[in-house]
Amino acid sequence: MGKTIAEKLLARSAGLAQVKAGDIITARVDCAMMDDILGPRVVIAEQLEKLQAEIWDRERVVVICDHYSPAATIQQADIVAFTRRWAKAQGIRNYVEGQGPCHQILAEKGFFRPGSLVVGTDSHTCTGGAFGCFSTGIGSTEMLGVLVTGEIWLRVPESLSFDFHGVLQPGVMAKDMILRVIGDIGHGGATYMAMEFSGETIRALPMDERMCISNMAVEAGAKAGLIAADEKTAAYLAAHGCDSGFTPITSDADAVYRQCYQYDVATLEPLVAAPHHVDQVYPARELAGTHIDSAYIGSCTGGRLSDLQAAAEILRGRRVAAGCRLLVSPASQTIWRQAAASGLLSVLADAGATILAPSCGACLGVHSGLLAAGESGISTTNRNFRGRMGSPESKVYLASPATVAAAAVAGKIVDCREFCRESGGGR
Repeated sequence: MGKTIAEKLLARSAGLAQVKAGDIITARVDCAMMDDILGPRVVIAEQLEKLQAEIWDRERVVVICDHYSPAATIQQADIVAFTRRWAKAQGIRNYVEGQGPCHQILAEKGFFRPGSLVVGTDSHTCTGGAFGCFSTGIGSTEMLGVLVTGEIWLRVPESLSFDFHGVLQPGVMAKDMILRVIGDIGHGGATYMAMEFSGETIRALPMDERMCISNMAVEAGAKAGLIAADEKTAAYLAAHGCDSGFTPITSDADAVYRQCYQYDVATLEPLVAAPHHVDQVYPARELAGTHIDSAYIGSCTGGRLSDLQAAAEILRGRRVAAGCRLLVSPASQTIWRQAAASGLLSVLADAGATILAPSCGACLGVHSGLLAAGESGISTTNRNFRGRMGSPESKVYLASPATVAAAAVAGKIVDCREFCRESGGGR
């Protein structure tokens, strides 16, 4: 019987010839990531001291301050300071602060390696699945066990297959692809399963776009969102100074899936997830005219270079609508510099955007642009729960960078393809 990517990856990590869905395994961890919000300050530091335990491999541990950096309150500053001191005291060399969301940093620094097992104290650690590694979020208590033993027990998940073919229309992005999937299967439709994305459309996507798709797998409840590594994966790693040598792991032709889905993206159009659930997905044209107070382009879902380029194509020569604010947070310091050097940030700023530091802040409503009661925002981020980006009395719509940029110009939700046709742009 053939094996899925998830089964092959976990067999490798468990040191077994093969595993099947439902098996309980003990797997070796290749990289353990902690962020500031659920990192050392929660359980881990105190319990490590009580256990008088040592970290199993300091070179495989990464600590990243991103949610509360730059700090906006004294409490946030205290948490970041504690995290910084703890990492230094523990001899953690892979400590990063103020450079952007943890998942983007893990990608740029080569910790998402094809064939590896990565765990992190953030649910969107599943972003690493875009690199052909089994990457998943865990809690602080689980992380304590990983730090001490270098291992974690897992149940091998069943897999869902999502095969995409066809060519994306101008104005349609990877965010629309994953919103379509989540809208179809629901926010719990892949609970503790591996979502495996394949097909000619996936292979044609740059790594930026693949990361967007894997990032949002958890919004359907998935344990992982996997894409087979290929030459684009190798090129990305090489461009970031990482050894790109790896043996590709792909699913077998006779692999067994819980269910298989087929999509022709030629028929896909710009989509929007309406408040307050990510699976409340509608074509943007059906929500056209919905007033928008704030537009946000950024985060580990929608702040990469290709995202900023897509937004700039629409914003070039245009202005943000009166009464609407546009906030842009590049996904990392590296991307910030690239966007500045290429002139992208100038295009966005000339259109009226406020350029922010790379951070998670606005995505989870802790700083850098919260929504007030009664306001509506449209965002490239991954969640639109009630109160996610500010007041519980606000509304959050999720969309691609192209759709968010178009909404900023119009001051309301629109089908961004109208702007693509006007400008001759698109993707």
